Amino acid sequence: MIDDVDIKILGMLCRNAKTPVRDIAKTVGVSIGTVHNKIKRLEKEGYIRSYTANVNWNKLGYSITAVIELVVSGGKLVEIEKKVSEFSNVLSVYDVTGESDVIILAKFRSHEELSTFTKSLLSIQNVDRTNTHIALTIIKESECLL
Repeated sequence: MIDDVDIKILGMLCRNAKTPVRDIAKTVGVSIGTVHNKIKRLEKEGYIRSYTANVNWNKLGYSITAVIELVVSGGKLVEIEKKVSEFSNVLSVYDVTGESDVIILAKFRSHEELSTFTKSLLSIQNVDRTNTHIALTIIKESECLL
C-alpha cells in the first residue's frame, strides 16, 4: 500500500530521477532514511521500474514525431505488436480499441526514414493497413503524471 509521501516521492523522481534523497526528504518533510527506505520499497514492489533520462529528441535530429495506426488481421496481433516494439524508432506501442488495433508512437530524422519504416510495417504479414499522423507541434511530451 502506498501513501501520500510515496506519491510525493514518486512525483519528484518522475520529474527528475537524479533528485538527491536529501532534497526529496526536505521537500516531503520526512527523514533521509525514510525516503531511502521508501524508494527501495517502491523499487522492490515495482512502482519504480527504472530510472531514465528525459531526452531532447530534436537535439538528436529526431524532428518528426509520428502516431501510426495499424489494422491487423489473422489473429496475429500480439506477435505483430512484439515485432513492432523492437524497431529502434518506436517509443510506444499500444493495443487499442476502435477502428485500429495498434497505435505506435515513433520518432524519425527524416521523411525518408518515416517512409522506410511505414513500408517495413506494411511488409509484415497480417498488417492490413497503416494510417500515419505527423505531429506539427508538440505541446506536451511527458511520462510523468504525478
